[in-house]
Amino acid sequence: MPINASITLRSDGPSSVNGDRIRLLEAVAREGSISAGAKAVGITYKAAWDWLDALANLFGQPMLDTRTGGRAGGGATLTPAGAKVIEAYRRMEAEMARVVRLIEPDLVGSGISPLNLFSGYFMRTSARNVLRGTIVSIDADTLNADVAVAVSNETVIHATVTAGSLRDLGLVVGREAIVLIKAPFVMIAPGTEPPAVSVANRVAGRIARIEMGAVNAEVVLDVGGGKSLTASITARSAETLALREGAPAVALFDAGHVIIAID
Repeated sequence: MPINASITLRSDGPSSVNGDRIRLLEAVAREGSISAGAKAVGITYKAAWDWLDALANLFGQPMLDTRTGGRAGGGATLTPAGAKVIEAYRRMEAEMARVVRLIEPDLVGSGISPLNLFSGYFMRTSARNVLRGTIVSIDADTLNADVAVAVSNETVIHATVTAGSLRDLGLVVGREAIVLIKAPFVMIAPGTEPPAVSVANRVAGRIARIEMGAVNAEVVLDVGGGKSLTASITARSAETLALREGAPAVALFDAGHVIIAID
């Protein structure tokens, strides 16, 4: 499988820049207007402004000089900062691609791809549960989407994302994705049958490990395929439920508590 290197730059806030935003910037510069640039990359005019605002927020200055419409029509040109951002991003991308080409032969036969390797090194998150999988279905309406990610042959995790996130992340069936769930969002029910509660995710497994503290307990559930889910519950709940290592249990969590990330 050919690997194309791509990078994402993030600030402390939600703003970020990736290849899609750089392509928009290049398209606006080439076409001479934001509306034409948006059309060229296949996004709406509003989405284009959102992306351009994110770039300006990240770098602290506008990427484009714009003029309003008139007899000559409206238009947009790159600012010096915008031109530098494109140049620097493409240089970094080229260097990353060079590194990938160098290490890829050494990974042949290991079951590890450069894609897995780099995301594992560079992802930093406070979520206790980080599982890689493949999107197997998407059920979307005009506002939200239910995205199902198979993290093993036995386990599919559902996430609710906005239609905007679905578009911005480029989520499609067959794409690799990473699901993140904070441990306090995961409930544990003993036994093989989940209780009748309104949560989308009910993942069965066996308790692999229990770490008891004075107030809280951490329960690690083996869900098959070498994957596990960790729940942070109160020590009193662990005692009341009589949880023990090796016993069957079900992890329960809402789709709205699942975050999807991509490489």
